[in-house]
Amino acid sequence: MLFTTTPLGACVIDAEQIGDTRGFFARVYDAKIFDKHGLESAIRQCNFSFSKNRGTLRGMHYQRAPYEEDKLVRCTMGAIYDVIVDARPDSKTYLKWEGYNLTSDNHRMLYVPKGFAHGFQTLQDNTEVFYQVSQYYAPDHEMGMRWDDPDLNISWPLAVSEISEKDKSWKSVAFSGMERYNAE
Repeated sequence: MLFTTTPLGACVIDAEQIGDTRGFFARVYDAKIFDKHGLESAIRQCNFSFSKNRGTLRGMHYQRAPYEEDKLVRCTMGAIYDVIVDARPDSKTYLKWEGYNLTSDNHRMLYVPKGFAHGFQTLQDNTEVFYQVSQYYAPDHEMGMRWDDPDLNISWPLAVSEISEKDKSWKSVAFSGMERYNAE
């Protein structure tokens, strides 16, 4: 696995492929290697999503203390534009965002550290995403940011074709009291 730390402190992980006439083999998770790179290696939950339509947007989600999550995200079929936003009020990069193309062809993964909101937009019909999470889902601690918040100014590649009512209902950063929630 090849680890590249992003400017916001997340990590892009590329699979090192060992190929032969059958195709290839690649290791995509090894707790010892994650620990060596200072990444959380405990997995408490695995999630899987399927989106029928190109342009579907899921996010921006995170959990507040004490249930913050590290996530390891991989697109297993199709393609996504994966976005993280720094939701840590004491960080130099607070409310900055980054986006990465994860596809079933590039086999790239994104490690999302605690304190980051996460979401993605599908770039193809019939897209599947699998992610491993370091914490159990805690609905009472779930938080979110508006995908179209002008204070974040996330540049999504496509018009949104589908989004849940819940994701449309998140308040803008300016009106959400994020500092209060992140401090708890």
